[in-house]
Amino acid sequence: MRSNISAFLSGLLFAIGLGISGMTNPANVLGFLDVAGDWDFRLAFVMGGAIAVHAALRPLIHQRERPLFAAKFPALSASGVDRKLLVGAGLFGVGWGLGGYCPGPALTSLTTGATQLLVFVPAMFAGMVLARVPWARRMS
Repeated sequence: MRSNISAFLSGLLFAIGLGISGMTNPANVLGFLDVAGDWDFRLAFVMGGAIAVHAALRPLIHQRERPLFAAKFPALSASGVDRKLLVGAGLFGVGWGLGGYCPGPALTSLTTGATQLLVFVPAMFAGMVLARVPWARRMS
């Protein structure tokens, strides 16, 4: 139960940060991606801030024997660059560039009632489900 509360509060903090920074507005995201035109650099500061917080806190967190709300830290596996990673990253980038949303801001922006999200979010979830199909077949 504590891990669910922690996850909810983390997601809420993330959503508030997205809203304050303006990253729920696809025009800001598309402006950042338009490096050859009227480039909007503000997203670089948002990402830089997130990287700085992570870089500062990660060593402190890993000094603990275990996380606050779990029995142990998850095992990380580095399997390298493969076709699944490249295709997934490519599809993510194309969707981000066309729609101006990535998953977090898209879900956060649902509260605005923007009509384009009524298409984007279901398509995003359909893509998540469909992405598992070829890999699920291989595993069975």
